[in-house]
Amino acid sequence: MNGEDGKWLDAHYDPVAGLRTFTSCVALADLSGDGDGRLVAADLGGAGPAAMKLKVYRGTALTSESVLLDLPCGLVSFFMDLHEPRVPAVAVASGPCVYVYKNLRPYFKFTLPGLDVNTLEQDVWQQAREGHIDPAALKEMLDSVRKKADVPLSGHSLRFLSLDAEHQEDFVRLHKQRAIKRQTVITCVATLKKSTADDDGVSCLLIGTESGHLYVLDPEAFVILAKMALPAAPTAMDVTGQFDVEFRITAACRNGNVYILRRDSDKAKYCVELSSHPVGLVRVGKNVVVGTVDQNLEGFTQKGKKLWKVVLPAPICTMATMDLSARGFQGVLVGLANCEVHLYRDKNLVSTIKTPDAVSAICFGRYGREDGTLVMTMKGGGLMVKILKRTAEFRERDSAPGPPAAQSVRLNVPKKTKLYVDQTLRERENGPAMHRAFQMDLVRLRLAAAQAYAKALESSLTPVSSGPGRSLKMNAVVQGLGPSFKLTLNVQNTAACRPVLKLAVSFVYDGDLYRVRNPFMKIPMLVPGLVYPVQTLVECTSDKGISDVIKVFVLHEEQRAPLLTAHINMPVSEGSN
Repeated sequence: MNGEDGKWLDAHYDPVAGLRTFTSCVALADLSGDGDGRLVAADLGGAGPAAMKLKVYRGTALTSESVLLDLPCGLVSFFMDLHEPRVPAVAVASGPCVYVYKNLRPYFKFTLPGLDVNTLEQDVWQQAREGHIDPAALKEMLDSVRKKADVPLSGHSLRFLSLDAEHQEDFVRLHKQRAIKRQTVITCVATLKKSTADDDGVSCLLIGTESGHLYVLDPEAFVILAKMALPAAPTAMDVTGQFDVEFRITAACRNGNVYILRRDSDKAKYCVELSSHPVGLVRVGKNVVVGTVDQNLEGFTQKGKKLWKVVLPAPICTMATMDLSARGFQGVLVGLANCEVHLYRDKNLVSTIKTPDAVSAICFGRYGREDGTLVMTMKGGGLMVKILKRTAEFRERDSAPGPPAAQSVRLNVPKKTKLYVDQTLRERENGPAMHRAFQMDLVRLRLAAAQAYAKALESSLTPVSSGPGRSLKMNAVVQGLGPSFKLTLNVQNTAACRPVLKLAVSFVYDGDLYRVRNPFMKIPMLVPGLVYPVQTLVECTSDKGISDVIKVFVLHEEQRAPLLTAHINMPVSEGSN
C-alpha cells in the first residue's frame, strides 16, 4: 500500500502479527547500545491475562517476549544513569505500579502511594467487625457516606455496594477483617529530563493518575521528587525542559480541558477549554497540537492561545509526532478511522498514507539503521513499517478552510522614524492629560448634539414619524398678519410603494388665545411620493399682543400614540391691538 504522494517505501507488512496496542504503549529505542533501533510494545492481548506481553521486534522478527502482570496503559524508554554502556531502560505502567526493565529483565517495581481513606467509612467497617450492624445496615450507611463525603469510598466498599443482597453477607464475613485502603491507578506516563537536554541524558519518570495527581520519580532511587495536582484525571501528557532547571508540563484531561503546569507551581498555571474531549496531544516545536473527538485538530501556544483549527474528514484514532531533525522537519501524524494517516505541518496537510486497516498505534523514529521509519499497528493486530524516501519533499497543501496562506505572511513594516519615537514618548508621558482632553472634547460634542436635537424638537422643523408610521413626513406653513391666519400642513408618505390609510390630524391650543375652525380633520389616503396639503383657519381672539404654540398631532385610528407631533410657533397678531 503506497502513499498517495509516493514519499514512503513499503518495508514490511504482517497482517497476522497479533500485536494489539496503542501509541502510548509503543516506543523505538536502542536497547543494546549498538545503534540498531528496536520496537518495544506492550501488547494488550486478546485471549486473557496471559496474552498481555512486553514484545521486542528487531527488523521483521520478534526477538523477545515478557509476560505482563496487569493491563498496560503506558510505556517509555529512558536513561536511568550514566553508566557505560549507555543502554536505556523500559518502564511499563500497569494499574497502580510501574515496572522497570533493564536489559529486558525486571529491575524495579514502583507502587503509587495510597490515598487518604474516609474516616466515616473506617468507622462503619469497624462497627461491622464488632458485629454491631448487619450487612443491610452496612450498605445503607456506606451509601449515605458515599453521597455526602468529600473523600471517595475505597474499592473495597464500592465492590460491596455493587453486590446483590444474597451475596453481601458472604462478602462481609470474608473481608470484614481486611484493612481499608484506597489506591489509585496510572492513566499515562512520560519522561522528563533531569538536568541536561541531551538525547542520552538521564530522565525522570512523570506519572499521571486517576486521582488527578502528577508524580515525578527519581530515575535511580525511584522516590517521589515532586507532586502536582490537576482538576481531573490526565489522559495524555507532553513535557519539555529539565527538572533541575525549568520545565513545562502540558496535560490533556478527561474533563475536556488542557492544563499547563510549570516548575514553580504545584497547580495548573494555564487552562485551555476544548470544544470536546481530547483524543491525543503532541508538541511540535513551541506549539501544542490537540486532536478532539469532534474531528478537529487544533494548535495552541505554550500559554494556551489558539492558533489554528483544521476539520478532519474522519474521527481520530491516534496521534504522534514526526521529528526529522536531519531535515529540520517537524509534523503531526494523525491516524484516522477511514484507514488513512495524515501528516500535518501546522495546519497544512503535506502527506497522506493509505492503510489496509484503521491504525491503532503510530511511532516515528530510528528503527534498525534507518532514521526516518514509520511503524504502525492496526486494529486487527497487523504490523506495518514504512521508510521515508531520502528524496521526499514535503510541500504544504493548505486544504483547511479559512483565510488563504498569504494572509499569514508578515507585512514589510517600515522602520520607526525619530518623529514616531518622539511622539510615542510624548504620549507615554502625557497620557492622562491627553485622555482628559479627549474626554472633554467628546462631552462637548455630545452636548452640542443634544442642544441641536432639543432645538429641532422645539421648532419642529420637518418632523419625521417614528414607529409603525415612520414613512410619514410633515412640515407646517403659517400665512397672514393677523388676527386671522391660514395654517397649511404638507403631509407626505415617503414609503416606496405602500399607501397609508385611516389618518387624522388634531390641533391642541390655548382656547383663550386662539380659535381653530377645524380642530380635527381626517386625512385622505396618502399615495407614496405625493404631498397632501391640509389647511385650516386660525383666529387670534386676544388683544394683549401675545402669541403661543399650537401643537399638531397626526393620528392613526388603530393606535393610541400619535404618529407625528409638531409644535407651531404662531406669530404675534398685528391687528389684534
